[in-house]
Amino acid sequence: MASKPLPLRELVLYALLGAVMYGGKMALSFLPNIEPVSLLVILYTLTFGRKALWPIYVYVGLEFVTWGISAWSINYLYIWLILFLLTRALRHMESPLSWAVLSGSFGLCFGLLCAPVYALMGGWAYAVSWWVSGIPYDLLHCAGNFAMTLLLFKPCLQVLQKLHTIY
Repeated sequence: MASKPLPLRELVLYALLGAVMYGGKMALSFLPNIEPVSLLVILYTLTFGRKALWPIYVYVGLEFVTWGISAWSINYLYIWLILFLLTRALRHMESPLSWAVLSGSFGLCFGLLCAPVYALMGGWAYAVSWWVSGIPYDLLHCAGNFAMTLLLFKPCLQVLQKLHTIY
């Protein structure tokens, strides 16, 4: 069964949404591990369903073009998919607090979720030491994700839902 190609309007929309993720992360890059990417993955998934993978991987592609390909690149290929799948599974939650807890938990677990790639590169001792040394950044990631999601979830979701009805 062949799938239909995306209409040009949707293709442009998803490219722009991926660029928003990238631009948001770059705008906050002066803050360690504080970024809107997790919030936007959740919002895009709730709004666009499976098609949210388009802007998510546009964002990943922009990261690759900017920073090149290395070990973290492998992580980015699956890490955002994990958050996408968790959001799809929990899509019936309505409370911004619940989404903030998910986003914060994801930030807290980010280093742990990346560790398997480092285990393949240098063994489990290397992966564990890499993960443990990054825990302070994971704590910042957790706090940033939680606060950003708690504050911005509802207004951003409303904007995206309006945008979705236009497209």
